[in-house]
Amino acid sequence: MAYKLVFEDTFNQKTLNKSIWTPEEGGHGFGNNEAQYYTDRAENIDVSNGYLQLIARKENYEGNAYTSAKLTTYPQQMFLYGKIEIEAILPKGAGTWPAIWMLGKNFKEGTRWPLCGEIDLLEHVGHVPGTIHFSLHTKNNNFKYNTQHTFVTQIEAPYEQKRVYGMIWKPGEITFTLDGQHMVTYTKKINDTVEDWPFDQPFYLILNIAVGGSWGGPIDDDALPTTMKVFRVSYYKEI
Repeated sequence: MAYKLVFEDTFNQKTLNKSIWTPEEGGHGFGNNEAQYYTDRAENIDVSNGYLQLIARKENYEGNAYTSAKLTTYPQQMFLYGKIEIEAILPKGAGTWPAIWMLGKNFKEGTRWPLCGEIDLLEHVGHVPGTIHFSLHTKNNNFKYNTQHTFVTQIEAPYEQKRVYGMIWKPGEITFTLDGQHMVTYTKKINDTVEDWPFDQPFYLILNIAVGGSWGGPIDDDALPTTMKVFRVSYYKEI
């Protein structure tokens, strides 16, 4: 199959392109007892030297002991089918919880999680170094029931080397890739409803580093500040 590039950000400008990216702010734990407060400050979001940096820090801010960054493409850039690739270097340190993930556009319109659907192109927790998770969450299959569709692999040096986290998304089918190599494919079953497969609708992309929380675990303050570097976000449509 052939693909045509329809959207890309290579972060070669000097500031964050806010016609694409929206920083989200706040610090209420986000349902996972996380410790960070997300800000849009230069201390947590930096675009320079040809890449984006999301930076998690140990600092008191708005009553929280840590700060970090979370960017979304809502409402500027939606995704529906095609191929998505994100080239990144992950942050290092126990307590870090970086993610490259997607939520259904309808989440912003009032549909609650997990009915909106969640696609995780990457999750990593620093207390299990090098272990990469690719996951799908739906109303009937999600982490609260420990029934989510998840594929786990181990890679070396995700903190020093660029890796490409990707997916190929077709009607009724999602394939996760790593450096262009097939990892796993999940397929809609014939009797699946939107509660089982909510992935045939527009989604938006999210980049963030959570700190601590129910999965992130105890935080190594000596590892902070730490950074997720993103070198490109590319979106292709099949032709």
